[in-house]
Amino acid sequence: IAPLIPYGIRGAIWYQGESNASRAYQYRTIFPMMIEDWRREWGQGDFPFYFVQLANFREVFEEPRDNDWAELREAQTMTLDLPNTGMAVIIDIGEAGDIHPRNKQDVGKRLALNAFAQIHGKDVTYSGPMFKSMKIEGGKATLSFDHVDGGLMAKSGGELKGFAIAGADKKFVWANAKIEGDKVVVSSDEVKEPVAVRYAWDTNPVANLFNKAGLPASPFRTDDWPGVTDENR
Repeated sequence: IAPLIPYGIRGAIWYQGESNASRAYQYRTIFPMMIEDWRREWGQGDFPFYFVQLANFREVFEEPRDNDWAELREAQTMTLDLPNTGMAVIIDIGEAGDIHPRNKQDVGKRLALNAFAQIHGKDVTYSGPMFKSMKIEGGKATLSFDHVDGGLMAKSGGELKGFAIAGADKKFVWANAKIEGDKVVVSSDEVKEPVAVRYAWDTNPVANLFNKAGLPASPFRTDDWPGVTDENR
């Protein structure tokens, strides 16, 4: 990036991460470090830095599992802790057989929503639901979210998909999930005492939680158990 630094900059858009999936835990450090380095080198303050979360890709697996792409998406989401950053979630518009999905228009629109809201002060919904907190009671996990603008919904109707639940044994099974107001209640007859929930936790997740602005929920997990890339830091 050094040859460009003498030039002025208004902001940056970043669409990358696939090649780092095997080192997702490392990405938690090096991605925000890169953003901070660019801002420091340009010397123009915390200019906007918007990025695209990994799209859905490859085959669909029938059972919940640990997954490096899910961990990379988690690392990208963590980077939102930096000021003046934004993320476009695109787990609904990727292609199983193409790592470079052709639908870039919706990618651009979702990035633009961040700019409209955060730079230009427009009153627009710029993010899908983001996991906020979990409460466990009576064998059920109740999940709360930020960015539920207009309410939560299952895209195209029907039941919610993509939620998995586990007890202390760390064995995840697919869960029943229902929208109750601005929350999602998750449970399974196979897990009497749940301790953790995951959503859209795979390379190509089948998941359909959206807000009524038409933006998809970001994948998440409530646990911090070591992942498959934990040792590749």
